[in-house]
Amino acid sequence: MQFLLAFIVVAPLLGAVAALLPAPPGLRGRNPDQAVLRHGVTVTGAVLIAAIVLAAGFDHDHPSKMQATTDISWIPALDVRIHLGIDGISLPLLVLTALLTFLCALYSYFKMPAGPSPKAFVALILVLESGTLATFAVLDLLLFFLAFEMVLIPMYFLIARWGGDRKQAAAWKFILYTLLGSVVMLLGLLLIGLKSGTFDMVALATDNGRGLTSSVQVIAVLAIGIGLAVKTPMWPLHSWLPDAHTAAPTVGSVLLAGVMLKMGTYGFVRILLPITPDGMHTFAPYLAAFAVAGIIYGSLACLALARPGSRGDLKRLIAYSSVGHMGFVLLGIATMTPTGVNGALFANIAHGLITGLLFFLVGAVKDRYGTADLDTLAGATGAALYGRAPRLGALLAFAAVASLGLPGLAGFWGEMLTLFGAFDPAEGLSRPAFRTFMAIGAFGTLLTAAYMLIVVRRVCMGEPNGAQHSGGTRRLADIQGYEFAAWTPLAALTVLAGLWPAVLLGLTDPAVQKLLAGGKS
Repeated sequence: MQFLLAFIVVAPLLGAVAALLPAPPGLRGRNPDQAVLRHGVTVTGAVLIAAIVLAAGFDHDHPSKMQATTDISWIPALDVRIHLGIDGISLPLLVLTALLTFLCALYSYFKMPAGPSPKAFVALILVLESGTLATFAVLDLLLFFLAFEMVLIPMYFLIARWGGDRKQAAAWKFILYTLLGSVVMLLGLLLIGLKSGTFDMVALATDNGRGLTSSVQVIAVLAIGIGLAVKTPMWPLHSWLPDAHTAAPTVGSVLLAGVMLKMGTYGFVRILLPITPDGMHTFAPYLAAFAVAGIIYGSLACLALARPGSRGDLKRLIAYSSVGHMGFVLLGIATMTPTGVNGALFANIAHGLITGLLFFLVGAVKDRYGTADLDTLAGATGAALYGRAPRLGALLAFAAVASLGLPGLAGFWGEMLTLFGAFDPAEGLSRPAFRTFMAIGAFGTLLTAAYMLIVVRRVCMGEPNGAQHSGGTRRLADIQGYEFAAWTPLAALTVLAGLWPAVLLGLTDPAVQKLLAGGKS
């Protein structure tokens, strides 16, 4: 198991190096571009299989225990160790990352985004996968920081070289925001390591902040929290996200929303909750306030973009919806209760599945119509996807209702549990304040339903013969075989998680209980 986890983290990095080398004879296919894209599918597929085997071999009777661990001294002078391991919190995120990266590689094999050579594209995707997987697997604060930063450069180049309109400005905004946040986060991580005498996350979580004074914890939470909040992104540190999503290629948007945003919220759960509980207790009401502000702000921004005549971009709208959905995740974490944190972790996975599917679908709509502008798509009577590409329209409507939290689909459980957690927050937190946050969050779910249904009405409904847009009256290509292969797993898992939430909650709950109890099962 430990070799399997090490393989999952290292294999994409080795695959990225191999992607830049000439293809050996016999593996070149029809041309070098096809060979390197097939290489990307092969490597990400092998990592996904390894992740599934790891999940199958995971001891589900003891999900709170760190498993598949590797612990090797790396920098003895600073007591920095190559410490890897997974528990019920990190395993679902690991499998989600492996799945989404494989689906993106598969999609790119058939529809490579316009830009430079596929060699660099595949190598960047694989480096991005390695950094994301490492973030969820490492158990040393400095290694966590290195993995956290490892994903920034690949995503910058994916946006800057393979993106759409205003890609350079969006890429620069992305890298500047996240790098500035990371510098502050590094100072907080160093403060914890130097004051406690160790960077080992398991030892620090077991100590549960007893080796750190309250003032040190408060400073650490403020510093680390800023870096994590930028990556999440939390309102008002979110402004890089809509630009990045609008400019990024389809697979870049899927990976950015599906896995990279999860790195920020994972840091809150893995580092701040168990290691600095007093500091988190101090900042929890403020975190909850920013979270519900993000829920309302994201929803209102989406409503404004969906309004006729606003020239709203569909990709930009989905990006703003992510700000709202990640607000629910932050609200659950701020409650500091098992119910709220489990809801946050569930919402994390649900958002990865649903928003990943939405960005795939919006990319497909943009490819067919040549635009993602809602007014252009809707035209006089609506884009009429139901009549012009019925399967594509039906799947877009399915993803939209999943995103608004329809009971029976994955989006419902995370939001419901976070609101339950806010109703009865951890001891010492203001119940009236958190119940107010709960009411505001619940109102946000109504706004989410409103803008998603407006999008479905404008894009999916209407008369095919009356549509006044670039597509004319011709019938559009419906879902292609490769699209079906890339999107079906996300739709199926959205239904599975909605109908059988115990699959995920059975993994996370014991690990969360142990985390909040200071390392005691």
